[in-house]
Amino acid sequence: MADYDIHTDVRYGPLEVVDAGRLADECGKDWWNQTLCRANDTLFRLGVFLGEFHWHHHDREDELFFVLSGKLLVDLEDRTVELGPRQGIVVPKGVRHRTRAKERTVVLMAEAATVEPTGD
Repeated sequence: MADYDIHTDVRYGPLEVVDAGRLADECGKDWWNQTLCRANDTLFRLGVFLGEFHWHHHDREDELFFVLSGKLLVDLEDRTVELGPRQGIVVPKGVRHRTRAKERTVVLMAEAATVEPTGD
C-alpha cells in the first residue's frame, strides 16, 4: 500500500468546535486523512491529498467527496470527474473508483461509520 496516513479515531466529540481549517493548514503530508466527527451513523473525514489513491470500491457504503480547496479528480471506470472548490460527488456503493490530486487539495468526506477507508 502507498504512503497513506489515515486516522480513523474520531477527533472531535459532540458540542466541540471542529477546526478543520487548522488541521488542514498544519498538515505537511501528501496523503492524509482524519476522521473529524460522527453524526448518527455517518463519519465526516478531512483529507489532504497530493498524488493518487489506489483503485477500490465499497460493497455497502456510498461515499461523498466535497472539495474545500484545490482540485480533485475522481476516476471511475468509464470517465473522470473533475471537482473544484465547493463541488462534490457521491460515489455509490459498489462503484470502483480512485481519487487523484495534481495539486494540494483539501476534501471533506462523508461515509457510513462501517466503511473501510481503503476499500473492501
